[in-house]
Amino acid sequence: MSIDWTEYSTGNFYDELIADDHVAREPATRLVNYLGSMSTAEINKRKKMAESTIQEMGVSFTVYTEEGNIDRAWPFDIIPRTISATHWEKTAKGLKQRLKALNMFINDLYHDQNILNDGIIPADLVLKSKNFRPECVGVTPPHGVWANICGTDLVRDIDGQFYVLEDNLRVPSGVSYMLENREITKRVLPELFSEDSILPVNNYPAHLFDMLASLSPRDIPQPEIVVLTPGIFNSAYFEHAFLAQQMGAELVEGSDLVVEDDDCVYMKTISGLDRVDVIYRRIDDEFLDPEIFREDSMLGVPGLMRAWKAGNVALANAPGAGVADDKVIYAYVPAIIRYYLNEEPLLPNVETFLCSDPEQRQYVLDNLDKLVVKPANESGGYGMLVGPHSTKKEQEQFAELIIKSPRNYIGQPTLSLSTAPTLIGSTPEPRHLDLRPFILQGKKLYVTTGGLTRVAMKKGSLVVNSSQGGGSKDTWIVEEKD
Repeated sequence: MSIDWTEYSTGNFYDELIADDHVAREPATRLVNYLGSMSTAEINKRKKMAESTIQEMGVSFTVYTEEGNIDRAWPFDIIPRTISATHWEKTAKGLKQRLKALNMFINDLYHDQNILNDGIIPADLVLKSKNFRPECVGVTPPHGVWANICGTDLVRDIDGQFYVLEDNLRVPSGVSYMLENREITKRVLPELFSEDSILPVNNYPAHLFDMLASLSPRDIPQPEIVVLTPGIFNSAYFEHAFLAQQMGAELVEGSDLVVEDDDCVYMKTISGLDRVDVIYRRIDDEFLDPEIFREDSMLGVPGLMRAWKAGNVALANAPGAGVADDKVIYAYVPAIIRYYLNEEPLLPNVETFLCSDPEQRQYVLDNLDKLVVKPANESGGYGMLVGPHSTKKEQEQFAELIIKSPRNYIGQPTLSLSTAPTLIGSTPEPRHLDLRPFILQGKKLYVTTGGLTRVAMKKGSLVVNSSQGGGSKDTWIVEEKD
């Protein structure tokens, strides 16, 4: 037995690999034909190979539960998702446009606030955001860039068009899994990499290092770059260690750093103190510096904000960047692009209803059974209501939350998220998925070749987060043949 693609049903969704007539889409032709030639035994063999590779490489993530923290092997599906290089080139331009405008927006907020004064965005929505940091007013980070690393979540609707679902500008994670997914797939399906049509992703750590180096306050050949982690119990610790190792940077915790009287940051080493130029921080703003934010933080470095404000160390992402990582601000991004760049957005937003607006709030309350309702500042798929999959009681609870704190909620239509064939046993079944490409901005802009594809492994589910049962697969950007 082998895969019979005529038995694969795409339903009423856009499928990434298979068109409605059971024929492979052009970027997936070689992959689909190859999988169709494999026996069930061979497919199962490749699946086991992927599982053993994940264990061998130690690719894991942490799930927080009431019983404690659980380390789990990375959930992976061996059938890649394919996208044409031509389509991706247009998408990458849209991602660069978006991050460039968002950084101009953040810089404006902490300086002249022209966009607020001109009435493009209501001032209260920004200045009362929990991620607006008054402590950052007047600071200009290197190149005027606040969000140096962005993970933008994209989804495809039934029309095959990519839509931006949200921008992750604080401490975006997942890029290490994008890189590991490729390494796993190369071992499992090596035959399909014999041609150069699948564009590489392994240059990301080099681009990340170069971007971070471009932020250094000292003009020296080899600036000291460190990755600041909360520690081994953090759910993304695997990624922190992986990226530090790939860049040749030091992995440090807050207790490894000290700010001296000269307002410079130093790393403690066995040979004394070494000055640090750039910190790629993987901890949230409120834990960065107990002198400024949470006094009880054991994760940060006392005096770090002082050193940053003095221009003696660069922080990526900069404190305060999260003001644009807000699902309410998200609704204004098309207007932000037009305001700062005088350009039309290249990537559309998902239609969004702001509960802070009385008319839009009423629409959301009247349609809770049809909409997805999200809190403004949560991540990981937590605290949201998926209307069509919710109970009457859950809808009533959310109505109370919205009425109590309208600014904190948005509503969006339930999208017909695209699907891709995913092995359930040894049979491919459609599962919904999204895509998180990563965009870097320092002196230059860079977009990954594809991104992290996350898959809702449960049939019919739209929740792709690994912490809630989601999985992942490799993402291939495929160059078309002449």
